[in-house]
Amino acid sequence: MLLAILLGAIQGLTEFLPISSSAHLRIFGELFSHQDPGATFTAITQLGTELAVICYFWRKIWKIIKAWFKQFKGANKLSEEEKHDAKLGWLVIIGTIPIGIAGYFLQSFIRDQFRSLWITAAMLIVFGILLWLADYFGKKTVELGNVTYSKGIGMGLAQTLALIPGVSRSGATITAGLTFGLTRVAAAELSFLLAIPAVFGSGLYELKEALGSVATSQQPAFSILETGIATLVAFIVGFLVISMLMKWIKTRTFLPFVIYRIVLGLVLIALLVTGIL
Repeated sequence: MLLAILLGAIQGLTEFLPISSSAHLRIFGELFSHQDPGATFTAITQLGTELAVICYFWRKIWKIIKAWFKQFKGANKLSEEEKHDAKLGWLVIIGTIPIGIAGYFLQSFIRDQFRSLWITAAMLIVFGILLWLADYFGKKTVELGNVTYSKGIGMGLAQTLALIPGVSRSGATITAGLTFGLTRVAAAELSFLLAIPAVFGSGLYELKEALGSVATSQQPAFSILETGIATLVAFIVGFLVISMLMKWIKTRTFLPFVIYRIVLGLVLIALLVTGIL
């Protein structure tokens, strides 16, 4: 139970920072219990962090939902702001399709091959460097209301890379957004909105699988109760982290996260080489 609470806190702390929550769960699970917490535990605890997104951005999400449905009554009935909100709704829908397809067809890789710690270490370093390049050279002039469909699809494609521990969902989509010229705030907000349907889809699927494993007497790494409490902890910590991150990126760069990713990747390689992991 204590380990589940710790991992839930780690999930909430790292889900929205571009440092890969799945990598941290994978690493700390091995360090403290000498086992992989598993894709199921990871996906379900992400439900807690996505609930935090909904609570934090609920006004924006509600505006998007209202405008998206209102557009079917006639585009001439929408204000300019509502047109932007309706387009955001389409961007989230279209941007979710790639990860939905990849997640469905790559289940075996997600659960096995992609969870290699060597791959995790490499992804931490490589995508840390890519985030720095995008943050340094990106124009950062495109606001959220001016994001085109092509940029939204590009960020959706980048989100599929998050199926690999070490890449980071927010890291991949924010990197893509910065590459496409979005401001840091716009890239982060669209990144969080894109994650909602994808994470809820995978989390609810894994929850169904977890309940099925209980019915068939298969023992997952954590019980339903432990996973539930970890999810609650992830929600609380995640909400606080979103608030701090959105304030941070208004005036500061992603460089501290880049440095952290590279250092963590190198430390992980050292632990693997020495046999500690």
